[in-house]
Amino acid sequence: MADTVLYEVSDGLATITLNRPEAMNAMNTETKVAFRDAAQAAAADGSVRAVLLTAAGDRAFCVGQDLKEHVGGLLAARESGAGKDSGGVMSTVREHYNPALRALAGAAKPVVAAVNGVAAGAGFGFALAADYRIVADTASFNTSFAGVALTADSGLSWTLPRIVGPGRAADLLLFPRNLTAQEAYELGIANRVVPAAELAAEAVKVARALAEGPTLAYAALKESLSYALSHSLDEALEKEDELQTRAGASEDHLIAVQAFINKEKPKYLGR
Repeated sequence: MADTVLYEVSDGLATITLNRPEAMNAMNTETKVAFRDAAQAAAADGSVRAVLLTAAGDRAFCVGQDLKEHVGGLLAARESGAGKDSGGVMSTVREHYNPALRALAGAAKPVVAAVNGVAAGAGFGFALAADYRIVADTASFNTSFAGVALTADSGLSWTLPRIVGPGRAADLLLFPRNLTAQEAYELGIANRVVPAAELAAEAVKVARALAEGPTLAYAALKESLSYALSHSLDEALEKEDELQTRAGASEDHLIAVQAFINKEKPKYLGR
């Protein structure tokens, strides 16, 4: 994996770190490939029970597409005669962003994003693909796409309206602007806002607690929340029955009940 993205697994916690601080963690091709591969590896690894998305530096979580590389590709495509096809430049959504977002949002384990600075464009999308966002008080969010004559990608057309509602999502996408950490918290984009100096420690604390928790129950919660958003009440109740039956048969459920009776702290196995 390229050093533009760092990947580490320790005691059930996979940490994915965007590592281009000099470029505000912008996504050039090397970084996009490495990020996609890291996200897929974390989702597929049965020993990983939680994922933490972080970024190097203190200015940006991720400002999305590396526009210097991008415009170079567009100009090269025009010079080669590719014209409106852009010579495959826009295939990055299909080849890189979509697989990464599917891996994170669909992972059968909780994903935490530690947003240390600007999260713009695809960086905003990556943050919203997480199940829980801890945000530095100095961070900000910006959809950005319309500002460069593009539509939403990185899952924002799906995640953003589910968090802030379709009306507010349209406003944020049509009129890109910086949202402060406090505004993001009020809109439900940030789950927790902490002083910037405390972000790293707090994010690791939360992610490690989730890695030590009842993994199958967390996976079922993710599945049920996603399912209920696009199904009827009756269908959601049937899904709850299915998932609760599965969770009730897990070793972790028995461990939890026995620990409750014995007034002990449960030590989950993740199965």
